[in-house]
Amino acid sequence: MPARSVIPLVAQRPAGLPVPLPPADTRVQAVDGVQGQTGPVDTRGRPLRDLRISVTDRCNFRCSYCMPREVFDQSHVYLPQDALLRFEEITRLASVFLKQGVRKIRLTGGEPLLRRGIEDLVANLAALRSPDGQAPDLTLTTNGSLLARKALALREAGLRRVTVSLDALDDAVFRKMNDADFPVAEVLAGIDAAQAAGLGSIKVNMVVKRGVNEDQILPMARHFRGSGVTLRFIEYMDVGNTNGWRLDDVLPAKDILQRLTAELPLVSLPPTTPGETAQRWAYADGGGEIGIIASVSQAFCGDCNRARLSTEGQLFMCLFASRGHDLRALLRGGASDDQLGAAIAGLWRARDDRYSELRGAATAARGQPVGAVDAASAPRVEMSYIGG
Repeated sequence: MPARSVIPLVAQRPAGLPVPLPPADTRVQAVDGVQGQTGPVDTRGRPLRDLRISVTDRCNFRCSYCMPREVFDQSHVYLPQDALLRFEEITRLASVFLKQGVRKIRLTGGEPLLRRGIEDLVANLAALRSPDGQAPDLTLTTNGSLLARKALALREAGLRRVTVSLDALDDAVFRKMNDADFPVAEVLAGIDAAQAAGLGSIKVNMVVKRGVNEDQILPMARHFRGSGVTLRFIEYMDVGNTNGWRLDDVLPAKDILQRLTAELPLVSLPPTTPGETAQRWAYADGGGEIGIIASVSQAFCGDCNRARLSTEGQLFMCLFASRGHDLRALLRGGASDDQLGAAIAGLWRARDDRYSELRGAATAARGQPVGAVDAASAPRVEMSYIGG
C-alpha cells in the first residue's frame, strides 16, 4: 500500500508577483472571444467569465478543512486594514473585469459578512454593467452565521443569490466541524431568512470528509429536498497547506451518488452554464435538485473560467495556485482602466493552470497525489485567503 500523502500544517500567504504596467496609450480591444462573446482566452481556450472576490481573510469558524485552529489560533496575524482593497478599489477592478468578459461575481472570504459595510459593496457592484448593458450575476458565499440579520439588507442592496456552507445537520457533528461551538439552528435560520428576503437560487454546500460527516449525506438531502434550496456535496479538497489533507479522507463523488440513489432516485441534468463546477441531478419525484462537485476524483480544469481576487488585490488564476499577481500595486500606482484591463487580459492569456488534472494523473500513475503536484514542492495559497 502506498504511503499516505499528508499536507503539512504551514500557512501560506506569499507576496504577489509584480505585474508590468502596460504603456500609457494602451487601448483595450474586444479580442479573442468564445462562442460570439468577447474577452481574452487562455492557453487552453478557456474564457474569463467568473470572478471570485475575497473581501476579508477573517472568519469566525475554524473548520478543519479550511482554517484549522492549530494554525489559525489566537496568535495568528491577519492582514492590516490598510492592506485590504477598499470598496471603491474592488468596484473599479470589477468594472474592468466586466469589460474583459466576466459575467459572474462572487463575494467570498474568509467570512464576507464580517467585513463592515458589506452591503455598500454589494450596492456598488450591483450598479455595474457589462459593455452590452447586462448587470453581473452577483452572489455571495457565507457560513451563514450572520445571514439571519443581514439577508434583507443584502437583498435590498442588490445581491441576487447566496450560497451557504453547511457540513452537517446533526448539531454535535456541525459544532465539531466548525470548531467554534456554533449551533446548526442559527445557520438554518439564516437560510430561512435568505428565502424570506427573496434571495433566489439559494445553494447549500456540504464538504464531505470520510469518517467525519459522511453519515450526514442522507439527512441533509432529506432536509432540503422540496425546500427550494439546492444542496451540493463537495469532495474534500487539498486546498492550501494547513488542512492535513489525505486522499484517504476523500469520499468520491460516485460513492456520494450511490448513497443518495439508494434511497432517493435521481435523474441526471445537463449543465446550465459553461464551466459549471457541479454535476446536476434532479429528484425523480420532482422534489428539486442536488449537485456534486467532484474536483478530486473527476477534475474539471478543462473548462474552468474562474479567476480569484484576494483580499489585498492579488489575482490568482487557480484555486490551487502558489502565487498571485499584484493588481493592488497597479491600482494604487496610477494605472488607468485601460492599463488595468490590458494587464488582466495579458495574465489570463498566459494562464495554463490545470492542477486538478495533474493531481489526478499523478494519483492514477503512482497511487498517491505526488510528483508534479507534490505538497512539499508546490505550496498553495489558503482557501480562507482567496475564497472557495
